[in-house]
Amino acid sequence: MSGLRLTEGSRGLAASVAVEGAPLTRTQVPYVTGSSVLGMKCADGVVIACDTMASYGTLARFKSLSRMHQVSPNCILGVGGDYSDFQQLQTMVDAEMTAQYVANDGLTLSPKAIHSFLARHMYHRRCKVDPLWNTVIVAGFDKGEGVLSLVDLFGTAFSSDVLATGFGLHLGLPLLRNAHRPDITVAEAKGVLEDILKVLFYRDARTNDVVQLASVTAAGVEIGKMTKLKTEWGYKSFVEGARVGDDSSW
Repeated sequence: MSGLRLTEGSRGLAASVAVEGAPLTRTQVPYVTGSSVLGMKCADGVVIACDTMASYGTLARFKSLSRMHQVSPNCILGVGGDYSDFQQLQTMVDAEMTAQYVANDGLTLSPKAIHSFLARHMYHRRCKVDPLWNTVIVAGFDKGEGVLSLVDLFGTAFSSDVLATGFGLHLGLPLLRNAHRPDITVAEAKGVLEDILKVLFYRDARTNDVVQLASVTAAGVEIGKMTKLKTEWGYKSFVEGARVGDDSSW
């Protein structure tokens, strides 16, 4: 085979095909990326939260992009990583949900089934060495209880009472574990997640102070409006910085 040949009218492919004969690929290096997504399972549902910034490298390029996507009346996705791959995930999941609807067999994908579907697709892409550069938190409510699961770009999939992606995996997850209780309510969890997002805003250069929270309960999915965090930069340790012998971490 002579391979794929580019013509004058193939300019759209030029960015994806580096040399003659190379396969058509998607994102190989993330360019526009989102940072942390947080999730907590509650007694009466699930809450997820994230900021609304997408960075172009180290540039805070887009400051009001939602990184949440409602899949069904009882399931929502929170996605970190490459934003264009997130859009591809949206298209793929919506197409699967449409196919289920068109089948008209009375069946719908549960949150656990959606998580399994994503895990298999992400592992398939990983095996092709053409991954979707995302970490996805799946939040849902099914059979009277909350569902909180995660899948990454390798297809690694698991469920937990608290989850985090990005920088939040390192700094936010311990705070989530300390705050979680089996009887915590959705209302309480929203306050906890908002406080942790504030900590991440102080510490993560790829985060902004505009955040979005969403909950999934027996009543369905509720995605909140983008809101601005109330922050304080006048603390003494913030202004003066770290000194030998003090408790500042700066």
